[in-house]
Formats: sequence, structure tokens, C-alpha cells
Amino acid sequence: MAKTVRIGGEEEIGIRPATPADVPGVIALDQEVTGLLKAEYWRDMFDRYGARGDDSRFFLVAGAPTRIDGFIVGEVRAWEFGSSPSGWIFAVQVRARLRVQGLGSRLFEAVAARFRAAGVDRIRTMVARDNTVIHSFFRSQGMMAGPFIELEMRLD
Repeated sequence: MAKTVRIGGEEEIGIRPATPADVPGVIALDQEVTGLLKAEYWRDMFDRYGARGDDSRFFLVAGAPTRIDGFIVGEVRAWEFGSSPSGWIFAVQVRARLRVQGLGSRLFEAVAARFRAAGVDRIRTMVARDNTVIHSFFRSQGMMAGPFIELEMRLD
């Protein structure tokens, strides 16, 4: 079911599960914001998180009928690294001109509601240390450092 919100005097922006027809708009928005064309990545993300239609994987989009203004992707994951079932957010993107108008928060709230309905009581994500925009966004949603520390090693 789509939930509509009016953002900054714009037409109402609905939030709903993504459909195959939304994938080109997701690809275009991501390229607009990141400067990178990742078409195959987003098609794969839709196949894994949007097309399945189950109650543990979510690919939500926000926009008017003819354009995508934002999206969020996540799933319920359990027991990796000893973690109890949690909602994980893998991607969130909002058109730059709409970022301070609450659309990202509406997307976050929409996926959080789905996580709650799936029976989890926490949300997790990872952010790049130098991505202050996304770090600030997640902090504004009430997220803070969790109990895990990411470790990595270069393979070259």
C-alpha cells in the first residue's frame, strides 16, 4: 500500500514497494547522486529485495507516478556474527533537493514499520567513515554505534 506525503509544496510523494518499472528510475537517481552508473547492481538488488515479495526483504520507492525521488532497501537478517534477528538497511537515497524536507525520514519510518511487523526490535547498517551526509542522516533517525566492529584486510 502506498503512503503519500506532501514534501515542500511539491505534489504528493507516495512510498510503496518497488516494481520492475521503477528500476530505471532507481538507476537514474543513484547515478545522479553518486555519479556512478550501476545499472546491473540495481537490477540485481531489485531481483533479490523487490521482486520476491516476501515479508523479510524490502525495496521501497518514493516518488510521483512518473519519477523516483528516493528509495530504501533492507532485510531482516539473523545470527550472522552472533547477532539476534535485526533489520538491516543496505541502501538509502533521496534526490538532493528533497533531503532536508523529510523524505528520507519517511522512507526510514516505512522500512522500520516493516521490520517491526517482521518481529525485529532493532535496525542496523554500515556507513563509510567519510560519508558525513549519510552518517548524519542515520544519526538523525536515532541510530548510534552498535556492538560490532567491522574489520577488513586488503587482498593485494
